[in-house]
Amino acid sequence: MDFAPVLLIAFGLAMDAFAVSIAHGFSANPSRRTNALKLAVSFGSFQAFMPVVGWMSGLGLRDVISGVDHWTAFALLVFVGCKMIYESIRLKIEKEAKPLSFYVLLALSVATSIDALAAGLGFGFLQTSIAIPVTIIGAVTFILSFLGASFGNRLGHFFENKIEIVGGLILIGIGAKIVVEHLNWPL
Repeated sequence: MDFAPVLLIAFGLAMDAFAVSIAHGFSANPSRRTNALKLAVSFGSFQAFMPVVGWMSGLGLRDVISGVDHWTAFALLVFVGCKMIYESIRLKIEKEAKPLSFYVLLALSVATSIDALAAGLGFGFLQTSIAIPVTIIGAVTFILSFLGASFGNRLGHFFENKIEIVGGLILIGIGAKIVVEHLNWPL
């Protein structure tokens, strides 16, 4: 897979972590930089690890679904993209930010990286090497999470839902590109 689609996938996958980081940045916590670094390291690590798990699963299933792997990758990316858009639009009840304990950080890291697991499954179906994509996904997530948490109090809730919509649209676009390339349609 080329660098540009992997970078777009990384940005798309990082939007959940970015939105959560922004939301966490709203809290009036005196150790905001420390929390920003904790969020960035944890989110980046999980976003890099989960695609590897998905990729390994995808390789194991590759022979079973080799005839429809492009459609499966498309379906997974569209599903994840639509889920992100739906979750950003639906009515959310605002909650007070919880302290950033180990368990809260672990739960947030797992919750924001489930989409990366599905993307890794798609990489496995497409027989794509995983080393470069997970490095890019982890790095992009680290940077966006750190920036989101650091500047969350300045950005406000205005951008939070819109960022997730953009991420969802990016994933849907990448899924469509996979199908178009497989069908050899001109772009």
